[in-house]
Amino acid sequence: MKRYQGYFIDLDGTIYAGKKRIPAAKRFIERLQQAQIPFLFVTNNTTKLPKDVVANLANNHDIHVSEDNVYTAGLATADFMDNQADNNHRKAYVIGETGLIDALESRGFEITDDHPDYVVVGLDTDVTYEKFCVATLAIKNGARFIGTNPDTNIPNERGMLPGAGSLVELVRYATQVEPTLIGKPEPIILNNALKIIGLDKQQVVMVGDNYMTDISAGINVGMDTLLVYTGVSTKEQIATKSIKPTWQVDSLDDWQLTDED
Repeated sequence: MKRYQGYFIDLDGTIYAGKKRIPAAKRFIERLQQAQIPFLFVTNNTTKLPKDVVANLANNHDIHVSEDNVYTAGLATADFMDNQADNNHRKAYVIGETGLIDALESRGFEITDDHPDYVVVGLDTDVTYEKFCVATLAIKNGARFIGTNPDTNIPNERGMLPGAGSLVELVRYATQVEPTLIGKPEPIILNNALKIIGLDKQQVVMVGDNYMTDISAGINVGMDTLLVYTGVSTKEQIATKSIKPTWQVDSLDDWQLTDED
């Protein structure tokens, strides 16, 4: 097994399964911390702030990390827009929740429906038809269309609920404008994460349970990937893929970090 200098790690299905703990994941994070190997949780979640992710890990899964270990698609969206926008074009209309809005405001964007320069669509559990109308009209009037991530569904105790990608697709269909997508499996979020962790892509491995998001993101960036069979993807599904994950394990307990591990 290759020894990596950094890790990007998915959350749901990899570190926990909804509200259920994955004991091997806790041990994996503690081994990373003991070996002083840097890592980032790279998640398509845009509704939560990093502090909320940290609190959930600590309170519900007994995994103790800092906010610096968390990089959400909301933060990645804000970073991307911050790099694109000049000082005179920093108005954004947002379909989304606190995690996304806070990230954008922290980068100096004004959240408004008054002639926005950007329309940003993420997961919004209080979305209304009127919000979609405002977004559609703004894009038709020239606002740049940003989608936080293409997730079609999100797992919930009720089942597979509509994800951010479902809302993005509604606006795309209404406007016939293709969005710039930020989250996994698109490369933008991982390229941003590489800058944060300060390593080259050859030095980092993307760890996740979902071939269509986590593993495909790593493949799209040209990174090695580690698929763990504790979540979405199955061995039968992976057997049909022309491009396989670099590594596959049944449990994160099966993965060695160092020669001494």
